[in-house]
Amino acid sequence: MNKTKIFYVEDDETLAFLTNEALVNEGFQVDHFNNGLDALNAFRKNHYDICLLDVMLPKMDGFELAKKIRENNNSIPIIFLTAKSMLEDKIEGLTIGGDDYIVKPFDMRELLLKVEIFLNRRSKSPAPGDIQITTFGDYTFDYANLILTYGQTTHTLTQKEGDLLRYFSNHRNTLIKRSEILEELWGRNDYFLGRSLDVFISRLRKYLSSDSKLKIENVHGVGFRFSVDA
Repeated sequence: MNKTKIFYVEDDETLAFLTNEALVNEGFQVDHFNNGLDALNAFRKNHYDICLLDVMLPKMDGFELAKKIRENNNSIPIIFLTAKSMLEDKIEGLTIGGDDYIVKPFDMRELLLKVEIFLNRRSKSPAPGDIQITTFGDYTFDYANLILTYGQTTHTLTQKEGDLLRYFSNHRNTLIKRSEILEELWGRNDYFLGRSLDVFISRLRKYLSSDSKLKIENVHGVGFRFSVDA
């Protein structure tokens, strides 16, 4: 059985050693790089299952690297590992296509948990009765392959985008509390993750903008409603 392959970019030698060791001990195969340029060249030549990217990297920073990765693969999960604690930096990482972030110094157990969550969502077989292909308005959404189709136009979503769209689809025309979404998809409810949620909702609104019958509505102070007109 092939091991899950992790694309890991970090220029701090000590942290890289400890993180690599923890991941390998969990049974993962890890390709580690200490600069963005070498990492990008390797990414274009090999298959990986998940990306762990430091932000402050030599030759090419993590944000630019993530942009290049998204040009090649829009669905692979990207988790940023960053010492930057400013909210704007976190939001920037999500805006350019990241799925999540962990602020250094981090607990290795937190990293392993996040990696497992993303990998399980990608590999999990559909449960009996779990609808993988659904329609709303003029769109068709294939959750298993993270593909959103409108006519001849297709979008390949990131894992987090796909999880959020499926959640909205399963609760269409229903008021959903912001806290419920955060607890379900991120595992906790806090201000920073709330801002992250707003970024992902903006991305979904852009993808769904071709059909006027679909709206992701803000319900001030409460949450959202995914309105689907018949």
